[in-house]
Amino acid sequence: MLILGIETSCDETAAAVVSDEGRGVARIRSNLVFSQLAEHRPYGGIVPEVAARAHLDRLDGLIARALAEAGVSFGDLSAVAATGGPGLIGGVIVGVMEAKAIALARRLPFLAINHLEAHALTPRLTDDVAFPYLLLLVSGGHCQLLSVEGVGRYRRLGTTLDDAAGEAFDKGAKLLGLGYPGGPAIEAASRAGDASRVALPRPMKGREGCDFSFAGLKTALRERVEAAGAPSDAFRADAAAALQAAIGDCLIDRTENAMAMFRRRHPEGKALVVAGGVAANRALRERLAALASRNEFFFVAPPPALCTDNAAMVAWAGLERLTLGLIDALDFAPRPRWPLDPAAAPAIGAGVKA
Repeated sequence: MLILGIETSCDETAAAVVSDEGRGVARIRSNLVFSQLAEHRPYGGIVPEVAARAHLDRLDGLIARALAEAGVSFGDLSAVAATGGPGLIGGVIVGVMEAKAIALARRLPFLAINHLEAHALTPRLTDDVAFPYLLLLVSGGHCQLLSVEGVGRYRRLGTTLDDAAGEAFDKGAKLLGLGYPGGPAIEAASRAGDASRVALPRPMKGREGCDFSFAGLKTALRERVEAAGAPSDAFRADAAAALQAAIGDCLIDRTENAMAMFRRRHPEGKALVVAGGVAANRALRERLAALASRNEFFFVAPPPALCTDNAAMVAWAGLERLTLGLIDALDFAPRPRWPLDPAAAPAIGAGVKA
């Protein structure tokens, strides 16, 4: 099987071709991403209308390049998969309509992929991880701990009550004048800093359960920045190190609680997986690897290029679903919100992206 994947849920326009080589082996034939950083940098964050227009401008050409790089044509495809949500609805609509048009014109199966499921299944593409496994999904819009029990079968163990970890990185970088995107900027600045010099809280740490909260951490950082007056480069480095350490402490604490919950339900499960854009942070990966080792889990983190938004993960999720006969009708409606675990209680915070 040969799947074309399309990703347009946020500020990356992406197209990829993934093939099933048989015997559980998959191959990424092409995986192209056009980043919109230049378009959004002047605003210090993502502007939905700008993102949607950039997807419109780039997607056709990117798909053509992805097919050419893979050495295939539309006639070779088995199906077309596109992110159907959650995400910025204008961008999601662009990708879904493009995929529907290709599916209709070429009489191909259409697969609407939950963006979170694409992240959740990536370790099966990269490392052939068996179900069930524990997933920390951490990005700019999402921060969840999930028991991944099968394709389409997810149990949410914890989520953020307000902001996601990636948003805390982005807002922290903006407060410190480090630029956009925030995650890489904070990680780079932190290398020259001393986290002990700037005191920051660890929201939710030590409590039962495995929910997250990062809004108070952002407020505390803003107060420290305001108290510093005109921040020096040394203060910026120390504050960046402190923010990264605080976010890491919260993620480690909550994940360790989730590991105990997961093990009680799935004693056969042995893998801790991290996915999402924040999973590209090297310091966090090292800390999660150590946590997994202490708790006798093995740790899986996809390559950084497959942690951030990309279309190979969408194509792979499409391949997994196509294998099970889970094909979508062309009247599928793009979804700005699409929880992986519909049975989970709604989070308290209004800012959570389900």
